[in-house]
Amino acid sequence: MPNLENLKKQAKQYLRWHRERYYPVAAEIRAALPRFQHLDDNQVLEANFKLSDAQELIARQSGFEGWQALKTGAPAMTVQKKQTVPAPVLRSTSAQLFVTDIKASFEFFTTKLGFGVDFVYGDPAFYGQVTRDNAQLALRLICEPVFVGDIRQREHLLSAGITVDTADEIKQLFLNFRAAGVPFHQVLRKEPWGARNFIVMDPDGNLILFAGPGD
Repeated sequence: MPNLENLKKQAKQYLRWHRERYYPVAAEIRAALPRFQHLDDNQVLEANFKLSDAQELIARQSGFEGWQALKTGAPAMTVQKKQTVPAPVLRSTSAQLFVTDIKASFEFFTTKLGFGVDFVYGDPAFYGQVTRDNAQLALRLICEPVFVGDIRQREHLLSAGITVDTADEIKQLFLNFRAAGVPFHQVLRKEPWGARNFIVMDPDGNLILFAGPGD
C-alpha cells in the first residue's frame, strides 16, 4: 500500500483542485464517488466537497471501500467487484489552444467558425471552451510566446484536427468559412492519401485542420 502521508497529500491536492475549479478533477470525482455520478462537470465543481470526500476518493482509487478501510489496512475490494466495473470508453477529445486575447478568440470561434461558448472561467477570464457539435476546443490565455517565430506556419504545426463524415460536408464547411472571411493557412484540397481538407488560422496563429473524405 502507498505511504499514508503521501495519500493524505494527494487528498489535499484534490481538495485544492476542486476549490480552484480545475475541470479535469470533476471526472475523477464523478467516477470514484457514487453520490456525484449523476452530476455534470459544473455541478461537481459547484457541489460541497470536503477533505473527507477527497480522502474517500483516494481510498476508492486505491481499491478500498473508504478512507478508514485504507488506514487500517482492511482487505481491498474484492476482485469480483472490480470486474463489474466497465472498461473506460473515450467519448471525446478536446484540443487546447494558447491565445493572447481570450475575448477576441471567443469572438473568432463563435462568429467566424460557428462554435458556441461552453464555459468561461476566471475574473478576468483566462480559460474557457467552445463547442460545435462534437468538436471541443479549450482556450488558454498565455501572455508569453509559446512557439519560436513563425515555426508553426513554416512547419505546418497543427493545434487541432476536426473531421466531418462526408465529402459534401467538408466542401460546404470550406465555402461557409470562406464566405465568413476566415483566414486560411491552406485552402481546400484533396490529399494523396484520399482525404480532402483545409486549414484555418485563428488570430493567434493556431492552425486548425478540418478534414473529410475525398469522395
